[in-house]
Amino acid sequence: MQLLLGIGSRVRHSEFGVGVIINLKSTGYTITFVEEGVKVIKFDTPLDVIEQIEPDSDLVSLFDVEQSLSRILQKWVDQTEIIPLGDRWKGGKLILKPGRNDLATKEIPIDTFFHKIVMIRDRLRVLEQRVNASELDDEAKINIQQYITRIYGSLTSFNLLFKNSVQGFTGDKSSADS
Repeated sequence: MQLLLGIGSRVRHSEFGVGVIINLKSTGYTITFVEEGVKVIKFDTPLDVIEQIEPDSDLVSLFDVEQSLSRILQKWVDQTEIIPLGDRWKGGKLILKPGRNDLATKEIPIDTFFHKIVMIRDRLRVLEQRVNASELDDEAKINIQQYITRIYGSLTSFNLLFKNSVQGFTGDKSSADS
């Protein structure tokens, strides 16, 4: 049976050199190597043990649990809910007329345009969740969140297309520029 090393164990890898185990994952060790940086190495990879630390009895790290949960939730978040277009817009079209008479007018079915707006909204929500679940420090998360909120605010003009107003965009209510 393969010797299981704990976090803090010092090892030598034939290609990456000397390193320290910083995490145990379900797939192997996460090791910070002096010369090569962080690598995930499978448990069955040959390693020379310089200093062995016994593994904790609980081999599931909080990081792994968070990552697994994020992947599971992301799978379900990416499932786009059905968002209905307002009844008065059904069958309508968006007409883009250039300011110059020598250029052609462009017509887009409103339902196609609306679908793209809904995709933007859904992707912003996913981005927001990924930022909140990231390892960024709190200040960076807040700065990015403020930009996302301003984007939502810029898109509130399209709320008239939504059948249900609660499914539209909401910007920063305290800011005049949203």
